[in-house]
Amino acid sequence: MNDKLKDLQSRRQAALAQGGEEKIARHHNRGKLTARERVELLLDPGSFQEYGQLASHHGQKPGEPITPADALVAGMGTVHGRPMALFAEDATLFGGSIGEVNAIKRNRMVDLATRERIPLICMLDGAGFRAQSMLDAVEGAPSIGHTLAFAKQSGSAPTIGMIMGACAGEPALNAALLEYAIMVKGTGMIAAGGPPVVKASTGVDVTKEELGGVSVHAEITGMIDNVVESDEEAITTVKKLLSYLPTNAWAYPPSSTGTKAKEGAKVLISKILPEHPRKPYNMQDVIDCVVDDKSFLETKAAYGQALITGFARLNGHPVGIIANQPSVRAGAIGGAEAQKARKFIDYCGAYHLPVISLADTPGVMTGPQSERQGSLKYGLGAAYALAWANVPVFSVVLRKAFGFGGALMAGSAGPQTVALAWPTADFSSLPPDSAIESAHKKELDAAEDREALYAELMKQYQTFGGPYPAAGVMNIDDVVAPEETRERLIQALETTMARRTQAPEPNLRAGVMP
Repeated sequence: MNDKLKDLQSRRQAALAQGGEEKIARHHNRGKLTARERVELLLDPGSFQEYGQLASHHGQKPGEPITPADALVAGMGTVHGRPMALFAEDATLFGGSIGEVNAIKRNRMVDLATRERIPLICMLDGAGFRAQSMLDAVEGAPSIGHTLAFAKQSGSAPTIGMIMGACAGEPALNAALLEYAIMVKGTGMIAAGGPPVVKASTGVDVTKEELGGVSVHAEITGMIDNVVESDEEAITTVKKLLSYLPTNAWAYPPSSTGTKAKEGAKVLISKILPEHPRKPYNMQDVIDCVVDDKSFLETKAAYGQALITGFARLNGHPVGIIANQPSVRAGAIGGAEAQKARKFIDYCGAYHLPVISLADTPGVMTGPQSERQGSLKYGLGAAYALAWANVPVFSVVLRKAFGFGGALMAGSAGPQTVALAWPTADFSSLPPDSAIESAHKKELDAAEDREALYAELMKQYQTFGGPYPAAGVMNIDDVVAPEETRERLIQALETTMARRTQAPEPNLRAGVMP
């Protein structure tokens, strides 16, 4: 037995060596943690149960050098006491690429996460399928089955990807299919093929950042939910995200002891709106006054910037926030904003997070460019997601809630537990100036004093579209002062806790999304 145990210890030490001291040092010099360091930092101390530590590229054969853990650290552990499955690509070995055994390990972790109904965390830092494996005479080839399995797992337990290096091919597909993605700025990249492949196939020279860095996927495609500065920050962000989410869709999000809003919130919130209704302001200031202090985690901040989405706590309960951003295009909803809203509402619906909508929008963007960007199509997709979300919805209209854009933001009575408005709210079907110009053009053109008539019509339209006619016919439930907003939302949210006497389950839906 002693000899056998010594042999086991020797094999373990070889696996833990990864790509060797020189390659590990090179990795560190790039500002990156190794795969094992990332796993250790993520999981609770002593909780890691490694799977496939003794795996190699074809299994260990006599006289053949091993590939420690076949360039993939995988297993299960806990984060804040809750179980997780994970794998971390080891870029110190074959660039973290995928060989046959490596692929088997990945499939194993996806299968375990799905079967045990636990989150799957993927630390991506690999070059796709391993070129060396193409030359080896082995049966079979790395399978993309686990990539398709991500799609089947989605909505049953959270899947999270951290893009911590240059990811091409299969890891890029993984990142695109995972429900939530975090990229390390400067080192992360997602692309179907890396710069060498692009050069060989198209003749184009391109850098990693130009091809698939944060300037592409955080700002243009919207694939990335959070951009971070380091591996350590990526892991901290994952831990914070998990704190808002249930372990799976058969559980409710974990509530905690409520904290107060930021200091002076009641006074601050009443001073945020400018006197002039067309003047912009920062909706982030309103969010900070409504939710529990320092609890807001924004998502996709650089994408669709006329809409804010993110997670927060209200009286200790995790919630999702969607809010127009009047400081960007007056809060108008374009194609990017609509896609951002659809994905976020779907995410909240999947994991039973109540949704709070803070509305101040002139509606869905119009015009040739906006139509080509699919504002209407994607806006309807967001409305479709809201219709099927099956979670408590709460809405507050601060100023504008015009037309379909207002409806997309749940601006008037419908599926909400409560629909509120500030005294400054306007529920017109069109912006008043647009309505006046289209409905009264002949009168205005014929008027002796066009400006006087326009001012009188504007007064009438603003009176008709204000909050009190809407409250008068129960299009909204109440008009509240800004400083009353947080308490009214807390009261409504606590009321919805009665729903949780029913066991949660995955949110299934029918139909075809626009």
